[in-house]
Amino acid sequence: MDQMQSFQMANSAIPLSLTSKFILPEDKRPQLAQISSLASVPVIDLNDNGSKNGHYLLLQKISQACEEYGFFQIINHGVPQEVCDRMMTAITDFFELPPEERAEFVTEDHTKQVKVFHYNLKVEGQEKVSMWSETFSHPWHRVEDLARLLPRNPPEYREAFGEYAKEVGTLITSLFSLISEALGLEKDFLQKRLGDPPELRTQANYYPPCPNPDLTLGLAIHTDVPALTVLQQSAGVTGLQVLKDGEWVAVDPIPNAFVINLGDQMQVLSNGRFKSVHHRAVTNKTQLRVSFAMFYAPNLDTVIGPIEDLIDEVEHPPIYRSYRYAEFLQEFFRQEGTRRMVKEVFQLPK
Repeated sequence: MDQMQSFQMANSAIPLSLTSKFILPEDKRPQLAQISSLASVPVIDLNDNGSKNGHYLLLQKISQACEEYGFFQIINHGVPQEVCDRMMTAITDFFELPPEERAEFVTEDHTKQVKVFHYNLKVEGQEKVSMWSETFSHPWHRVEDLARLLPRNPPEYREAFGEYAKEVGTLITSLFSLISEALGLEKDFLQKRLGDPPELRTQANYYPPCPNPDLTLGLAIHTDVPALTVLQQSAGVTGLQVLKDGEWVAVDPIPNAFVINLGDQMQVLSNGRFKSVHHRAVTNKTQLRVSFAMFYAPNLDTVIGPIEDLIDEVEHPPIYRSYRYAEFLQEFFRQEGTRRMVKEVFQLPK
């Protein structure tokens, strides 16, 4: 598909155009001229791990990134580039299937395992505003069982995803190990604490070129609910932005890198020391952008709350109460369509 050719959403009978349903009220627009020219989020080389001193410095960098940004990019992460490229090609090919093929997965039922959907934002005093994107989501654990649920087309999708999920699963174990150590915990602490089996989902977002990126968003402002996100984004196309000290900072794609961000569960477990921060996706006039996120979340029955070793009565009293992860998700879906503030519901009174 020529990327400037009109894209057709899976739930629409006509080609995509910037109609009023996509246009945000003025106070919700992205103000693209005001994007911070600050350096972007930290870039961390996972190869800096060979010596004892190198490992200590790597943990320091991770700790600082998690405390100050909640986001960082990683290079030399061990996932072969051809595996990443195959995955990005397969997911792009999926979104470029005829809309009627994608339509079989369209649903607004959040309990469905495999689904295509379209985000909306509730706006006071008017109808919901649609985001300029299409989203495809499915589980990624036990890929052997999963294969039959995944799309048959494009033909390479199932194999590309199986290989990718295996590699990213190994990377996530390494990342949790480093983040655990950065908190002063045993290497395997966080993965054990999140429970087995974890909730594992992938989410792909497709952002077609937009005639006027100042009027709409690809993805509204949000934080990620799970514990950890590993994101791959289209090479050479900027769209992801992170809120830092009240300003939006662009997370420009770096060749052969992943974007890592902490979710709400990590902020709660670390008792607020590590941050789950607001971010959004903006569009652009000329280039298609695709992002592919792998989410790692607790088991639904896992009780989440500040880790006992990180709290005390005097200097670090608990900020959050404990809850079952299923309870957190219930609150998340209750706040659907708004700029969600889910963690705040579980805060203890000061």
